[in-house]
Amino acid sequence: MKMPRTIKTYCPYCETHTVHDVERVKKKKASELKWGQRRFRKVTAGYGGFPRPKPEGREKPTKRVNIRYRCTECKKAHLTSCIRAKKFELTE
Repeated sequence: MKMPRTIKTYCPYCETHTVHDVERVKKKKASELKWGQRRFRKVTAGYGGFPRPKPEGREKPTKRVNIRYRCTECKKAHLTSCIRAKKFELTE
C-alpha cells in the first residue's frame, strides 16, 4: 500500500481539517512491569519447561501498520486504528 507523506485530514486538537505529516510507528519495547509479562514469567518459571507451544503453520500474510498523523499547525500527533497491509510505503 502506498500512502503520501503529507495528507489533509481532521485534527482533533485544532478541530478543523489541516495538513498532516504521516509517519509509520514502530512497536516499542514492552514493559517488564505489566501484568501480562509478570504472569508470563511466573508461568514459565520453575520445572516443566515452556508452557505455550509455537503456533502451527506459516505467519499471517498481512501485518498491522500503525500510522501517526502530526498536524503541521499545532504540532500535535494522533493515531488512527491500525490497517493491515502486505507492504506499506510512504511516497512523496
